[in-house]
Amino acid sequence: MEVLWDESPLTAQDVAERVDPARGWSANTVKTLLGRLLAKSAIAHQEDGRRYLYRPIVARDDYVSGESKRLIDRLFGGKLTPLVAHLAERDELSAQDIAEIEALLKDLKQ
Repeated sequence: MEVLWDESPLTAQDVAERVDPARGWSANTVKTLLGRLLAKSAIAHQEDGRRYLYRPIVARDDYVSGESKRLIDRLFGGKLTPLVAHLAERDELSAQDIAEIEALLKDLKQ
């Protein structure tokens, strides 16, 4: 999705070329993912000769909100506090992360 939000429309091959090479995704893997995103109505496609051009339908912010909620619901019973506690217990929060969370909480209290 990030690739399509950054630049679209793109062919499946274009997406495959732009995906982080460290992931090691083949063109077939990218096509499978695009098919799943089409089925979820997250993206749309249009014919362009013998190929398809893909573009996002869902805005990045809406997609991230939905995925975040599903993750928190599935792993933490819909509660954010256990997620933050989990990250803190494993030293996965940097001093910068903590400062940003504190600033967000301060703003929310006002």
